[in-house]
Amino acid sequence: MFEKHAVVFFYAVSPVHLGAGQAIGVIDNPIQRERHTGHPCFAGSGIKGAVRHGFEVLGGSMEHVDRLFGPDSQSGTLHAGAVSFGDGQLVAFPVRSLKRGYRYTTCPQALSRAQRLLTLIGATPNWPTLPAVAEGHCLVSRAEGLSGDKLHLEAFEYTAQVSADLAVLGRHLATSAMPDAEGYRFFADKLAEDLVVLSDTDFAYFSQNATLVEPHVRIDAQTGTAVDGGLFYTENLPPESLLIAPLLASKTRSGKPDELLEAHAVMLQIRSIIDGKLLQIGGDVTTGRGLVLARVVEGQA
Repeated sequence: MFEKHAVVFFYAVSPVHLGAGQAIGVIDNPIQRERHTGHPCFAGSGIKGAVRHGFEVLGGSMEHVDRLFGPDSQSGTLHAGAVSFGDGQLVAFPVRSLKRGYRYTTCPQALSRAQRLLTLIGATPNWPTLPAVAEGHCLVSRAEGLSGDKLHLEAFEYTAQVSADLAVLGRHLATSAMPDAEGYRFFADKLAEDLVVLSDTDFAYFSQNATLVEPHVRIDAQTGTAVDGGLFYTENLPPESLLIAPLLASKTRSGKPDELLEAHAVMLQIRSIIDGKLLQIGGDVTTGRGLVLARVVEGQA
């Protein structure tokens, strides 16, 4: 039984490729997505593996790895780990805007799921209730960057409604998801000020069709030219995306009294290792992909 509960916000600093295998569509290497929403996601196994892999580099002691994450499957002594990472759910997705560069888009569904996770861990956010949003409409926290009452995202025009409640929600989200340091101030302020609430349908469209798709070509080492049939396309979650995942901790389960750590000590170790740190998650690490900033919010449950 997991006794300590938290959530982790993951803010993409670079494109992120958590692959879902190969596909038969235009994109050869798609990213992971939830089946029921179509939103990009991070599998909990991928998050846990990335944290375990970088544990020592992030400042952890290797002698604690097995008791926290569980031993390798080929180990002679098997037991469950004391840390559980759930799947990362999309909270905000960056979309190019005619003014102010880009906007952080979200939707009632994504916000409600984030609010549910925060409530479940006992960190109940006092988010105000926002007005309903119809397709083709949006909520913004201020009128700056609008063309009259219109907001332009990519090639689409939305009728915007200014909501003071959204400004409150956006500031709380930015405070929770971003470290309180000067280097992150611009992005925290932009998340708070440029958060846009679309309808669930409009948000789903962008999350499925506005990702970063890169062509790759295999080069023949002997000739230095492209290999026939070597062109393929890889999908990435764009930088500035924000996701949230549950983090649970129990006491260690190695069965050795001298290795026992209580749940609060396990959570403290994990939090001290990843909170405010830069993690690498997913593939294409040698080309700068997968850099995410982690921010832990611990609850009372």
